Amino acid sequence: MLDTALALPALNAPALNGPALAVAAAADTAPTASTPQLVLAALIGIVVIVGLIVWLKMHPFLALVLGSGVLAIVAGVGLTDTFTSFTAGLGSTVAGVGVLIALGAIIGKLLIDSGGADRIVDTILDKTPTKRLPWAMALIAFVVGIPLFFEVGVVLLIPVVMIVARRMRANPVLVGIPALAGLSALHGLVPPHPGPLLAIDALGANLGLTLGLGLLVAIPTVIIAGPLLAIPLTRWVKLDPPTTVLGMSDAAAGGTGAADTGGAPSSDNSGNATATATATDAGTTTLRKPSFGISVLVVLLPVILMLARSVVEIAGTTGTGYGTVLEFLGEPLVALLITSLFALFAFGTAVGRTRQQLGDLVGSSFAPIAGILLIVGAGGGFKQTLVDTGVGDVIASGIADAGITPLLAGWLVAALIRIATGSATVATITAAGIMAPLAAGLEPTQAALLVLAIGAGSVFLSHVNDAGFWLVKEYFGMTVGQTFKTWSLMESVLSVVALLVVLLLGAFV
Repeated sequence: MLDTALALPALNAPALNGPALAVAAAADTAPTASTPQLVLAALIGIVVIVGLIVWLKMHPFLALVLGSGVLAIVAGVGLTDTFTSFTAGLGSTVAGVGVLIALGAIIGKLLIDSGGADRIVDTILDKTPTKRLPWAMALIAFVVGIPLFFEVGVVLLIPVVMIVARRMRANPVLVGIPALAGLSALHGLVPPHPGPLLAIDALGANLGLTLGLGLLVAIPTVIIAGPLLAIPLTRWVKLDPPTTVLGMSDAAAGGTGAADTGGAPSSDNSGNATATATATDAGTTTLRKPSFGISVLVVLLPVILMLARSVVEIAGTTGTGYGTVLEFLGEPLVALLITSLFALFAFGTAVGRTRQQLGDLVGSSFAPIAGILLIVGAGGGFKQTLVDTGVGDVIASGIADAGITPLLAGWLVAALIRIATGSATVATITAAGIMAPLAAGLEPTQAALLVLAIGAGSVFLSHVNDAGFWLVKEYFGMTVGQTFKTWSLMESVLSVVALLVVLLLGAFV
């Protein structure tokens, strides 16, 4: 799965050391330009990024680099300083977010290859009546989607969706839409996913508070855009129950779990673990599947630790003994590091893996996130260029003068960029950079809600320029029109519902 995370320097304290000094130094190079020139610079920079991605099919990393350079030049930055802000922003973003994404990748890899994800899926499905299976799929996606990138979650769950639809003799849309809604909502709204992390960094929001509010927003959003929306969608798009799972028979597809990768064990229909043999240099090692409780604990451990930190911070008890401990354990880097180490034991040595196998698994978890790290880093560079040139201040002032609330403005900017580029990450990056000046004067809760509003806008109306559109189309065997009526509509409903929930929370907190 590929699409489908943070102790960032800007999240809590503005200490000027390391990357922060580089950003401060870059700010000294900010040009003095007129407001029309800065607005023109922003428009041209964004148009360049959109055009390179949409028409020339350029990788978002290169498009963001070039767009940042064009923006700086048009804004009046000297040629020798064209990429000064960009490189400073890239460095500070990767220094903060990159480590967290890497730790999240380790946890996700171990969860999948150990069979822990299979165990969660099998246990929930075994205890769910047939009529409640769409709700069960939404719950499964919600749980396993916390540590997994969207694409990884899709690849993991689509075989399960097809098997469940086959056994129910039902339209796969009925169980597929709830699963996709759960994955998409977590991807756009909840850390440690790259988009929310990047927005938290750019806006200086509190990660634990954003995580808690993100889960609060995601629950009703998934319910409405998932199991409830799936009912009318099955009437509009009629698909036959699948006879095969991705071209394979039910048994060949791996039962109710995901495809076997890296020696992950399979399970029988009762959910009991069956051992699998993995060849090693020393012979054959028998692996055991982790229990349901341990698997869920690994998924939720970083969430619990980071939320506990937010609770003691809100309660003002960080000066107490237990408050100091929880504040330390809830530091995003510490929380994910602890979870990674626990996962190495729970999904590694405890199930029979050797230290060499664990080292190989950890190493293999980094390759799939290389592109994500580059895009996230380039996005941080583009954001810093917006800030240092003064473009962000000008646009933010325009938004404030227009009387549009920051939450709605953040959603609109992200949604427009999402429609234009097809990239949720690019939409989040651009919107966060533009809204950063406005976020500086917001209360912590409002800053967290602004992150969520941007995240909601970043998933709006997935269509033909989005890789996820084609991924869903091919997996479900739908036509382009059917994909618009299901996947694209679901993404739009999810985005709007999330915005409405964010606005509702904003009116009361």
